[in-house]
Amino acid sequence: MPELCPRVVVCIAPGTEEMEAINAIAILKRAQFEVIVASAAEDGALIVDGSRGIKLVADTALIAIADEQFDAVVLPGGVAGAEHFRDSPLVVEFVKQHHYDGKLIAAICATPAIMFAANGMFTKALMTCHPAFHDQIPTPQLRPKRVVYDKHARLLTSQGPGTAQEFALDIVTQLTNKARTATIAESMVVWPNMHYDIMPER
Repeated sequence: MPELCPRVVVCIAPGTEEMEAINAIAILKRAQFEVIVASAAEDGALIVDGSRGIKLVADTALIAIADEQFDAVVLPGGVAGAEHFRDSPLVVEFVKQHHYDGKLIAAICATPAIMFAANGMFTKALMTCHPAFHDQIPTPQLRPKRVVYDKHARLLTSQGPGTAQEFALDIVTQLTNKARTATIAESMVVWPNMHYDIMPER
């Protein structure tokens, strides 16, 4: 029987940080995952302006796939994008349902700090976020590392644009294995000190 490819949805919204979204989309596609880019824009727009004014294009509106199940939900950062996620009942319910079903939730930059506490999500999970927002995460939960994976909550978080490659590659690890990640990292010629061939499971 052929190996099933993980299905991943990457959510975007007006103000989403472009590097974090594109790194996730591109690296997960390199891993041959099925990747759906879903817009959470209130007006259903499939083209949104990112945090630096670069246009991001979605495959579909999130509402059109809200009843589908994915192996992972990816939430890029960007302050305005994170605020859109926080204030969207659709995004919040979509994430909560996937968390309830034991699926991987991956969030980066401002999103863990801005979205989760405001919606009573991941109240005990270990996490990180952009250093500018560390004070918005309760001290017992905060781990000021580049990438943090809480295996009990199945929550993967990271700090910002500069950690976006590590974040995306760790999504590959959590949905497949280190060997698959090492293959992708080698083909991308990532920095040697990232050591994806020997990094431990989180």
